[in-house]
Amino acid sequence: MANATTSLPLFEKIPRKNTIQRGFDIIIFFLLLLLLIYRLYFLNRYGFTWILAFLCESWFTFTWVLVISTKWTLVDYSTYPDRLLQRVPEVELPSVDMFVTTADPVLEPPIITVNTVLSLLAVDYPSHKLACYVSDDGCSPLTYYSLVEASKFAKLWVPFCNKYNVQVRAPFRYFSGDDFTTASGSDTSSNFQQEWKRMKDEYEQLSAKIEDAVQNHNIVPCDSTVFSEIDRKNHPTILKVIWENKEGLLDGLPGLVYISREKRPNHSHHYKAGAMNVLVRCFFRQRNFKSLI
Repeated sequence: MANATTSLPLFEKIPRKNTIQRGFDIIIFFLLLLLLIYRLYFLNRYGFTWILAFLCESWFTFTWVLVISTKWTLVDYSTYPDRLLQRVPEVELPSVDMFVTTADPVLEPPIITVNTVLSLLAVDYPSHKLACYVSDDGCSPLTYYSLVEASKFAKLWVPFCNKYNVQVRAPFRYFSGDDFTTASGSDTSSNFQQEWKRMKDEYEQLSAKIEDAVQNHNIVPCDSTVFSEIDRKNHPTILKVIWENKEGLLDGLPGLVYISREKRPNHSHHYKAGAMNVLVRCFFRQRNFKSLI
């Protein structure tokens, strides 16, 4: 007989009570039917105007029924990701590749992209089966520099999250208050508090570096020469592997890849659809897959 723990579902579907709303919808439906019957009954008396009104109201009733049908049976889903490893052995877990897109370092400040990437790199999943691909349509050295600095912080942040089972893994959210919280609640141990303060200081230094670079354009990463004299609308592909988990460590840092796809003024780049297409192709190359459907 299967173990009771392994037989537990990964999610549950919980019906939501909407009896009152259903009652109102039924009343409205019958009122619409009465209106259509009324139109049909006097159709010959009022001619073309009545026919046009009947057609419009019939179409409205049809679309209203379609909309209501999607809201008739409302459900909530409760997920239990902590049960995944109890159902599937770690060696059988599939590789997961996460895509992040950004296009303008002014409209989308690098610190926002960095926080998104850091929260993804710290996902509670075997690190050697994770990889994060960042598409930068703005071909911005600011974005690349921010990701390089973020990878240095991630080498501290990811082990910290795994060690203390931190639930909120976006650092800007986690450090927004002064509560020393983990997945199990508040942790008052002195070691944890010291590491928490150290991580917060490291994150504040990272944020200050990025903000300083944005304000003063004072960027000197070791391999930023590729961005010199680059026209963001006319440039070759730039692909940088910022970090690669070559050793395949379970508790290491997931791979982080920066991509700025080729752009030429005479060819449409198809906006985000084109960026996602390049990310998928890059992912297939990195994984050494032979075909792409």
